[in-house]
Amino acid sequence: MTPPVITAPAQPSDDNLNGQRSVAVRQHGPWWRRFLSFIGPGYLVAVGYMDPGNWATDLAGGAAHGYALLWIIALSSCMAMLLQVLTARLGIVAQADLAQLCRRHASKRSAFCQWLLCEIAICACDLAEVIGTAIALKLLFGIPLSYGVILTALDVFAILWLQQRGFRYLEAFVIALLGVIFVCFGINLALAQPEWRAVAAGLLPSTQTVTDPGMLYLAIGIIGATVMPHNLYLHSSTVQTRRFNTSDEGKREAIAFATADVVGALALACLVNGAILITSAAVFHSTGNAHVAELEEAYQLLGPLTGAGVASLLFGVALLAAGLSSSVTATLAGQIVMQGFVQINMPPWARRLITRSVAIVPALAVTLIYGDRGVTSLLLLSQVILSMQLPFAMWPLIRYAGDRSIMGGFATPRAITWLAWSMMAVIVALNTIMIGRALTA
Repeated sequence: MTPPVITAPAQPSDDNLNGQRSVAVRQHGPWWRRFLSFIGPGYLVAVGYMDPGNWATDLAGGAAHGYALLWIIALSSCMAMLLQVLTARLGIVAQADLAQLCRRHASKRSAFCQWLLCEIAICACDLAEVIGTAIALKLLFGIPLSYGVILTALDVFAILWLQQRGFRYLEAFVIALLGVIFVCFGINLALAQPEWRAVAAGLLPSTQTVTDPGMLYLAIGIIGATVMPHNLYLHSSTVQTRRFNTSDEGKREAIAFATADVVGALALACLVNGAILITSAAVFHSTGNAHVAELEEAYQLLGPLTGAGVASLLFGVALLAAGLSSSVTATLAGQIVMQGFVQINMPPWARRLITRSVAIVPALAVTLIYGDRGVTSLLLLSQVILSMQLPFAMWPLIRYAGDRSIMGGFATPRAITWLAWSMMAVIVALNTIMIGRALTA
């Protein structure tokens, strides 16, 4: 049977703000050439797994506890891979993103509450990007932190230009920045010269993570920084940018390629997060600098402690790349969530300014009142907030991905569904323990 001819606009229009079915996919030829057409959405998602919020939790965890929390990074990365694979399946088969499905299948009150919670998560994520980018501007160019916070609003123009050029340009921009981050921290990891036996031991789970309040707080922050709630909404939409054959065979191939794309991208993100924690443990914890938790302090000490001044420069460049790249995905996620839940089409520049304003106000206030140390505390708190919001995004994802009325024969197998529910239970349990201890402290 001749596959159906599918047409779509080459670039996003006003009615297609997120570029659905705007990227052509090869229907014939070698599998690797067809796969290349699908590379991109996974890397947009991976940005959220190595944004400045991750840096804060990974640096603090490595400096305070050495390699002990490395297993949390590995665990949360595996959790993220499973959730993003479910998200890709949902978007490809249902031809709708998670926000749209929540609006269709939940009550109005429930959908409204889910929208508000998701907006809180996006604002918390954006807050981390504002702070991280502002710190990078200060470290590299000497721009005062308060001015840097305000300057972060200007990235809206770069994002708007990229969206006008087409979705592939947006993906290429993000992938290039991810490459910068990977290279910078690969070099710094080599300069840190960690004890690889201790690194291997850090991959083994430890009960101390739950019994030690300080470790638990950082562990929850790492989970919140790694498994980003808004990425579940983002990925379910961006996989629809590919113009694949919508037959069952075409969907199976699309799912396979999208799975390979996101697993490869998140494996890269896991390596970066691991490199940050390992570098922090090797350079700070092993030298008695367990107190290091601020990005600026890490920047200042990294060069002298490694004996290579370039280490600090690479740290600052990678931090700036992380802040810029993650700001792109936060804008896309915000637009997708708003369109899906409440069907409000807002120009990208307007959406960006709104989310940036919500993030800039608290960041600027804390900067002016408490200084750099207060900003770092706010950065860590934003990641814990993300962890607390995560179950509210996981619940509809797991439910809809396993619903045969939505997914048909592509519904998630029961064993995978129960594994996902178990992951959600672990996150809820950790959050409950942390809240209980905070209330009784």
